[in-house]
Amino acid sequence: MDVLDQLEVAAEPTRRRLMHLLISGEQTVNTLAAHFSASRSAISQHLRVLMDAGLVTARKDGRFRYYRLDPQGLAQLRTLFDSFWIDELDRLVADATEEAASKGDR
Repeated sequence: MDVLDQLEVAAEPTRRRLMHLLISGEQTVNTLAAHFSASRSAISQHLRVLMDAGLVTARKDGRFRYYRLDPQGLAQLRTLFDSFWIDELDRLVADATEEAASKGDR
């Protein structure tokens, strides 16, 4: 998935909440599912989407799978957010400059 897909994936409320829960460290699907009214299977599907987008990784230990945030994927997501912010600031400066110039022409 590309970075734009990461944004779409992270925007979904359940997946956003899963990511927030994983800030404290790796957890099993059962531990994560305890925070939701959705089934464990549904939470597993959300975790799969997060993994496919590169935002979460998993490691298997015995019969348990431990999920954690993927720092590299989060860095890509952060870069995307930063680019939006920089572009928006550039547009704001350009608009302000243009408006100041048009007021000076009056």
